[in-house]
Amino acid sequence: MATAKKATQRQGFKTNEFVVYPAHGVGQISSIEEQEVAGHTLELFVISFQQDKLILRVPVSKIVAAGMRKLADTTTVEKSLKTVQGRARVKRTMWSRRAQEYEAKINSGDLISIAEVVRDLFRSENQPEQSYSERQLYEAALDRMAREISAVNKISLTEAVVLIEKNLAKGPRRGAAADEEGSEEKAA
Repeated sequence: MATAKKATQRQGFKTNEFVVYPAHGVGQISSIEEQEVAGHTLELFVISFQQDKLILRVPVSKIVAAGMRKLADTTTVEKSLKTVQGRARVKRTMWSRRAQEYEAKINSGDLISIAEVVRDLFRSENQPEQSYSERQLYEAALDRMAREISAVNKISLTEAVVLIEKNLAKGPRRGAAADEEGSEEKAA
């Protein structure tokens, strides 16, 4: 492998910067290197995903097609937190179809779409139990959302999860307000 002068910036991305790679979530560009593959010299972003212990090499020419992007701005983070406060929108289609749609939203890398999945699959203490696959998708979406919020707001992953859960509790018919409404219905 012949490595030429190491670049520190390509197409607006620079080393040590956090980025979002749709299929894996938030990663950090550790370097930009050149590698010779099948007689061709390729320039690659080396992205490490600390939590998954994964290192990904993405050709610079493929980042647009792959959907790699910079972290969301604080306005988008606020909008995503407002999104989880909304009313869950659950379509009356078969679970397998909805699961595919949720999976596509999670892998889109779009913070608002991921927030919609978190909102739609969230269950408070007083709601019925989730199926295993629902819980898996919810946890995947929550993890992706928390990782990006953690990187944007420069807080720990745990603090990001707490922040998301606080906003989920503000949603309609959840938490204390839902308990009061439930007791009023029983009394009537």
